[in-house]
Amino acid sequence: MASQLIFVDDKDNVAVALRDFKKGEALQWPGGPALVAFTDIPCGHKVAIKDLAAQAPIVKYGEVIGRAKEAIRPGQWVHTHNLMPVEKE
Repeated sequence: MASQLIFVDDKDNVAVALRDFKKGEALQWPGGPALVAFTDIPCGHKVAIKDLAAQAPIVKYGEVIGRAKEAIRPGQWVHTHNLMPVEKE
């Protein structure tokens, strides 16, 4: 099975879509749990691979990139509509 998502660290709770997904499509990734696209997800964008509570840190490539504005379900697109970026110092 070819992976359709990429993540690099066991701490990651989002992965990057390697192609466009339509709501209801299966998300294929070796070793990962079976996921279904909860929303449409554009290629190159983030998708939640775990349940995220409101205010939970969002981790991509092993780094916290922001916090969830609201609860986010596995298979849901993660972008500016539901992610608060990390404040720069």
